[in-house]
Amino acid sequence: MKVTLHGTSRHYRTVWCDKARNRIRLIEQRLLPHQFKIVSTADYRETASAITDMVVRGAGAIGATAAYGLAQGMRAFRGRGLKAFERHTAKVYDTLAKARPTAVDPVNAMRSMLAQLNGPTVADRQAQAVALAGQFADDDATHCQALGQVGEPLIHDGAHVLTHCNAGWLAFVDYGSATAPLYAAQANGKSFHVFCDETRPRSQGAVLTAWELAQQGIAHDIIADNAAGHLMQRGEIDLVIVGSDRTLGRTGEVANKIGTYTKAVLAKRHGIPFYVAIPLSTIDWELESGQAIPIEERDEEEVLSAWGVTPRGRRQQVRIANPGSSARNPAFDVTPPELITGIITPLGIFKPHQLWKHRAKLG
Repeated sequence: MKVTLHGTSRHYRTVWCDKARNRIRLIEQRLLPHQFKIVSTADYRETASAITDMVVRGAGAIGATAAYGLAQGMRAFRGRGLKAFERHTAKVYDTLAKARPTAVDPVNAMRSMLAQLNGPTVADRQAQAVALAGQFADDDATHCQALGQVGEPLIHDGAHVLTHCNAGWLAFVDYGSATAPLYAAQANGKSFHVFCDETRPRSQGAVLTAWELAQQGIAHDIIADNAAGHLMQRGEIDLVIVGSDRTLGRTGEVANKIGTYTKAVLAKRHGIPFYVAIPLSTIDWELESGQAIPIEERDEEEVLSAWGVTPRGRRQQVRIANPGSSARNPAFDVTPPELITGIITPLGIFKPHQLWKHRAKLG
């Protein structure tokens, strides 16, 4: 998507590879919306840390980052022989796979890459890895653009749409998942309004989704997380679209940013359509139950403190909770299929229980 800085617009992806220097380039999302900065990771360990520390976040974006990180680690191999290279590659894979355990895109991306490596030499496989990582990134952008076209008819003129967290282009390589239908609707001349719930504790709706929509010129308001039910009750929300970090193909259960389940319950109570938008890389065909999804527990300081900018422009962390109190910080929850109206994919909209039936098409 285009970013406008100092009156100049330029197209950016969230992640790309500097092949000449074997570095991964990333938008530093923790600084947004107050500062736009591009950072580099020097090796696969730094790339894994960038995922863990949420320099980059969002299903597709960390999938592409892990793919590039795997290629980065493979290119750094200085040993001899394919066996030693494979052991090194397995170490790189494990490091990146553990960076954010709930999301499935990184694992899907890296497994797909490893399954396609067949070069006879280390150099051949290193070159293949770079190409395959780039292909995953390109596919992520293409899938998101396609699901935008699929979901666009859901956005009616005058609609009021609720989003949760950030499933925009910052969360993917480009276009986003939940935002892709919004961008497509805007391109088709539709007028609508978006409510971005703040999505505590990191406030990615208030910070990232609102910044994206402002860049795109889409009308929106930031709301407190607890305001959604009130607006639904008053008939001020017509549609909910969220993203997903892992969608189970067997059951249709959806793991997404904490609070998604709450919004789904509220939408069901008020008869409001609740859609989940995903590229195909977000589908997990192996797990048989949402109970088996690993739910990441993050540092309690994300709940007890908040980052902001002072009137003088200084970025600063402040404690907002009672001194001495501890906190729980589960990063995700699981929404059952009966609360989901449909799952928007690049290949169409499916009922959650239909995913397994169409595995040959979606897998």
